Formats: sequence, structure tokens, C-alpha cells
Amino acid sequence: MATSIRLSRGGSKKRPYYRIVVADSRAPRDGKFIERIGSYNPVLPKGDEKRVVLDTERAKHWVAAGAQPTDRVARFLDAAGVKERPARNNPNKAVPGQKAKDRAEDRATKAAEAQETADAARAAAEEAAKAPVEAPADEAPAVEAPAEDAPVAEEAPAEEAAAEKTEG
Repeated sequence: MATSIRLSRGGSKKRPYYRIVVADSRAPRDGKFIERIGSYNPVLPKGDEKRVVLDTERAKHWVAAGAQPTDRVARFLDAAGVKERPARNNPNKAVPGQKAKDRAEDRATKAAEAQETADAARAAAEEAAKAPVEAPADEAPAVEAPAEDAPVAEEAPAEEAAAEKTEG
């Protein structure tokens, strides 16, 4: 039988209270346990002595018997001096994942494109400001040419409607 020292949740909704128990590792979290060796109340402030209450003698007994503490309980046992917890070091913890790197790269590319477009628009506006005043007069006849094509476009739908009436 593999035993573990773990937390069993109690208390009401949004008001957690945990019992530190020795239980069979296959038993449910809040289910049957072998022995209660302490309690943990996360609602209390960190400096409060009643936040973690632990029977160190029984904890030493169960650790000697081979019970494996969970990560959180191992912290409590280390603080109580029952079992030394090896310090963990994960240097890659803060390194972003591949998807985050791809998103950052896409964002940088889009920002560079937007900057180039803004620079091009600014340069075009500066060129337009430097251009001579006579240029708009040359463009005026070009605007009138499409206006002559507009009446022809209106006549075409009328001829098609007349053709449809004679067919029907």
C-alpha cells in the first residue's frame, strides 16, 4: 500500500480549510484517510502560527515509514524541520513558448509594415506639398470624361428591361 501525506479540503465555498492527512494514494482527495496529522488554513495571514498546525512527531513517523508528501505538504514539512525539501531550479520557466514567440514575431512584422506605410504616406504628403499649384488644373478634364460615359450606362439597363418584356 502506497501512502501519501497530502491535503484534504474542507470548509465552505470560497473559504477553504485543509486537513493534513496520511492516506492511501489511491483514495479520493477528500475521502478515507489513515490519520490526520495537522491542518492548514490559507485564509489566515502568513505570519499567523495557526495557519499551519502540524504534529511533527507523527509526521516524522510517517515519513520514516515511507509516506510520500505532496509538493505543498513537503513545504510545510521542510518549514517544520521534519523532512528536507530539495530546492528546485527551472531556468526555462520564464522563457516564452513557441506560439508566444511566433505571435511576438508576427506583431513585430505588422508593426514594421505599418511604420513603412506611415512613412510612405508622410513622404507622399510632403511631395504633394512641394508640387506646383498648376497640377490640379491639369487633372480637371480627366474628371469630366467619366461623366460622359454615365448616361450610356443608364440606357443599357433600360434596353435590357424592354427586351425582357417582349420575350415574356
